[in-house]
Amino acid sequence: MKIFQRKIILASKSPRRKQLLTEAGFDFEIRVRSIDESYPDDMAVQDVAPFLAEQKAEAAKDLIHGAEILLTADSVVILDETIYGKPKDRADAIHILRQLSGKTHQVITGVCLYSSAKKRVFAGISNVHMAPLSEEEILFYVDRYQPFDKAGAYAIQEWIGLCKISKIEGTYSNIMGLPMSQLYWELEQFLP
Repeated sequence: MKIFQRKIILASKSPRRKQLLTEAGFDFEIRVRSIDESYPDDMAVQDVAPFLAEQKAEAAKDLIHGAEILLTADSVVILDETIYGKPKDRADAIHILRQLSGKTHQVITGVCLYSSAKKRVFAGISNVHMAPLSEEEILFYVDRYQPFDKAGAYAIQEWIGLCKISKIEGTYSNIMGLPMSQLYWELEQFLP
């Protein structure tokens, strides 16, 4: 399979993205370049993750050599046209989880594939139904799991994902940080 014959350069520090690529058998290496993750105030919230993934690729494109493929991604959690990013601190994490509790939110992961020949930007979309969280459950989760590096202040593979997500429309891996089935298909189309 030609996908596994090309080296992927993952420009992300996310341990979840690393885990997903490893479990899917990809040959990849991590090379990271940090960027300012701001976006235009008037941008539609559904466009933010793909925009940031593309910005990350533009900033890191000189990190690839020869036939390597650069892979960048960004995930956002959206509820009522508001993006809930990584919490600033404990109080913010508690606030975010109070907002998401008992509601359906959307997780969009924008992805950019970049090579010396072309670029492709796409997004995975999942609707996540969260059961109501009591104040005690929110405090338990925040204090036990410290979700300060996670968009929406939770991880699908931790306690909230296991015990409080009642339904998912879309893919689990997208919520974790990469829409793997879509990524695989896009890579098949991307390679010559």
